[in-house]
Order: sequence, then C-alpha cells, then structure tokens
Amino acid sequence: MPKVTETALEINLASLKHNFKFLKSKLKDKTLFLAVVKAFAYGSDAVVVAKCLQELGVDYFAVAYVSEGVALRKAGVKTPILVLHPQEKNLKHAIEHCLEPSLYTLKILQAFERIAQQHNQKNYPVHIKFNTGLNRLGFEPNDLEVVVKELSKTCALKVKSVFSHLAASEDLEEKPFTLEQINLYKSLSSSFIDALGYPVIKHLCNTSGVLNYPEAHFDMVRCGIGLYGYGNSDKESKNFQPIATLKSVISQIHLVKKGESVGYNRAFISSEDSKIATIPIGHADGIGRHFGYGVGAVSIGLEKAPIVGNVCMDMIMVNVTSIECEEGDEVIFFGPEYSAETSAAAVSTISYELITGISQRVKRQIVYK
Repeated sequence: MPKVTETALEINLASLKHNFKFLKSKLKDKTLFLAVVKAFAYGSDAVVVAKCLQELGVDYFAVAYVSEGVALRKAGVKTPILVLHPQEKNLKHAIEHCLEPSLYTLKILQAFERIAQQHNQKNYPVHIKFNTGLNRLGFEPNDLEVVVKELSKTCALKVKSVFSHLAASEDLEEKPFTLEQINLYKSLSSSFIDALGYPVIKHLCNTSGVLNYPEAHFDMVRCGIGLYGYGNSDKESKNFQPIATLKSVISQIHLVKKGESVGYNRAFISSEDSKIATIPIGHADGIGRHFGYGVGAVSIGLEKAPIVGNVCMDMIMVNVTSIECEEGDEVIFFGPEYSAETSAAAVSTISYELITGISQRVKRQIVYK
C-alpha cells in the first residue's frame, strides 16, 4: 500500500464482502437480504458500498431520506431502494427516481397516494411500517383497518412489504420485550396480509435480530452495522471485520519541556520533558473535543498515544514520549486492530456515532485486501 501522506478513511471492500457472507450464512436460502446504506453507508462511501453489494447479489437497499436514494440512482445503482423516512416535500422525487417509500402515518400515506395518482402510477411499490414498541415511526396496531381501507381506495399503490423495527435485539436482558415485539409483529403482519388480500414481504430483524432471533427472520432481514464490521456484542464482533480504517500522519514533533503547555487554553501542562506529535485531524473531521485531555488515543506502530489538551478544529496533539516515531509516520484513529467500538467507548458513546460522524472532507480510499 502507498505510504499515508494525509488524513484518510480507508474502506476495505474485502472486509465488506466477508461481513455480507457471514450474515448471509445465518439465513435460510430463500430469505432476502436488505443492506442499509444510509448516512453515507455508515460514514464510509454509499455509492462504493452499494455497488459492491449490488455485485454480491443483495436484494434491497435502504436509505433514510429520498436524497440519499437519488444519489445512488444517479450513480447507477439499479437494486430496489426502500426510503425509511421520506418527507412529504420529497415524495415526487421518490417516484422520479424509482424509490420505494416507507409509509408510517395516514398523512404520509394519503400524500403519497395523491402524488402517485398525479404521476399516473399504477401499483407503485410502497412499504407499510407498524410500530411494535420502538415508538419512533409506524402505524399503531389499531390503525390496521384504516390503513387497509385507505389502500383499497386506489390502484396507484401496491404494498411490497410490511415491517417493523426491534428496539433492543442486541440486549439479551430485554429478551422478554423483544419476544413481545416479535409476537405482536407476527399477529399484525398476518392480519394485515389477510385483510390486504395478497402476499407481501415480511421483515423485522436488524443485525442483532439476525444473530439473536433466527425465528424472526421471516422473508427478509435488514442489516446495517454488521455489514460495516460491528456485531453489537464482544462475542459477535469477533465474526466481523471493520471495513473502515481512519488514518493520518505525524505532521510535526515538538520537544516540550516540563512545565510547558500544549494547545489552546494551555489545557495540557507537561509534567516532564515530553515528545508531542501533531496530527492533521480534528473536530471538523469528526473527532469530538471530548476525545481530548487524555481520554482518547491513537495508535502509532501498535502503541497507544493519548491525545493531550484540547482537540482543535483541524489538529490533535498526542504524547509520543515513549514511542519510537518520526514525522511522516502513520497514525491510526480506529480500524481492525483498534476498533471504533474501543475508541468510542473511551468517550462513553457507541461506534455508530463515531463512524457516521467522519467528515466528508476526509478523503476516502478504496482498497480490496
């Protein structure tokens, strides 16, 4: 690999393929696979990831917003795309780009019905979401008859799937609650399909659901975080390979004497003669200020170098007093050896927040190794 010369997010498509195959191995042969590629494919590169997964034979994609789906279509992605949280303002763009909306309230259902009719659509694929306990988006169970009645009024729409979202599938202490959700979804989806009068895809499980509740795989599963290398538990994470490595380089090394300060507000006062390295990455790149004051660390030659003082907008400073290194050496903020879960845990957050927060100004480098 070429020597690192700037801050970059390396995306390993071989690891993505590994994760996809591992998750697929947990499914029955006929179970469909939906890949969640919202939020720039969890902070990586949605177009690159989607095209790779499309070649691997994924059945569906999911994005959060219409604009994310439009970007994939413009990049040449042909696989069906479910939009999980479409807003009324953007519904016409969904039709223009063959995106399939999740409909979760009567208001959004009626709005999309009107727009589909205005665009002379017939049997346009839509997805109906029910709330089974997450209490975020979705029709309530007692809305079932109203939903079916509304759908029966038009030939512009045709239901492609009925789904819900588990609230705590990664937490086995919440297993009773999750089983309640699964049972409610079973009842709701069966009643809905019976009332609708034709079969539709049923899906409920996220990554943790796939791993922990095989009885709830139904017709399709929706995987996000697992594709990107994290399993929501120490046991399962061993089976995944993080696809992203956040790399940088040592720009300069200062010899700081005992009693001298480093960075804004003199937030670090050296207790001894120290060697401090400056790295070109900061909170404008997604490294929050809460990583400062020795809380966060980077890896240099497999040794940990704590961040000292305040994280700056474009830079951090790390203590390399005990590390043999020089200007131009590679620095790892997170990757397979020092995972985003470990880095995030240091500041009491989760891998999702860290990996999706990496700024788009950070260069993406695609590798296959």
